[in-house]
Amino acid sequence: MSQFFDEISFILQRLTISGVVDLLLVALIFFAVLSFLRNTRAMVLLRGIFLLYVLIALLIAIFDLPAFSWLVRNSVPAILVAIPVIFAPEIRRALERLGRAGQFLRPTNSQKEETDVIAAVTQAANRLSERRHGALIILQRLDSLEEFVETGVRLDADVTPDLLLQVFYPNTPLHDGAVIVADAKIIGAACVMPLSATGVLSKPTDRQMGLRHRAALGTSEISDAVAVVVSEETGAISVAFGGRIIQRLGRERLEGVLRAFYKPVQGEAGIEQFLARYLPFLVPEQKDATEV
Repeated sequence: MSQFFDEISFILQRLTISGVVDLLLVALIFFAVLSFLRNTRAMVLLRGIFLLYVLIALLIAIFDLPAFSWLVRNSVPAILVAIPVIFAPEIRRALERLGRAGQFLRPTNSQKEETDVIAAVTQAANRLSERRHGALIILQRLDSLEEFVETGVRLDADVTPDLLLQVFYPNTPLHDGAVIVADAKIIGAACVMPLSATGVLSKPTDRQMGLRHRAALGTSEISDAVAVVVSEETGAISVAFGGRIIQRLGRERLEGVLRAFYKPVQGEAGIEQFLARYLPFLVPEQKDATEV
């Protein structure tokens, strides 16, 4: 134990200001990467790779395995080549976000437009719930969903409860798929969204949820969009955001959740909006919408 403290003291005596800054930058990069990968499939893969690395390191340290050590050393270049292939979707998302870094300078929607969108979606969701008409409404924030708009029918219509009710009326041409809302407009309908593959909805109590819920959760995992789901079977309303899903929302609670998730980012000042999207750990946390 005394040797351990001697080594710590030796390190601290030679630690300079530049060394502290260097360590903080490395820690900040790792924290940013882990925050970006949180609640994604990449985090599961990263956890598996880390556990495998620890296991291999322990085997090499405890036992004398020259052949196995040689194999591990020569496999490192192949692993480095495989990483971009394994994490291709996450790398693509990161590059897209960097490419849209100037997006925080664009003018944001007015507070009235945001309020109108939330009110229209809330009213439509409740009326769809009463009729037990299934629906999936995606509210785009900063991450573009243009590639998913291309899978459906492009629209450029104002967000109104009556239009949403008509779109999701059973057996109509546009009812099967998602509606995507951006800039206070319905920009697409009957859009095909990605399904969640994280296993969040694999619990026995959640298996009653269908493709709409999995698509909502999948969309929230690959973007910062807010997804509103109305169950066709039970009429229950759910909201997915950030890889999480909040179920069984009433009218007032639904509106509060949408204001907490959707409105603040749209209405923030430019630099605050940039930090909230790209460096969220530098922005004070807001009240958890599950408590609204």
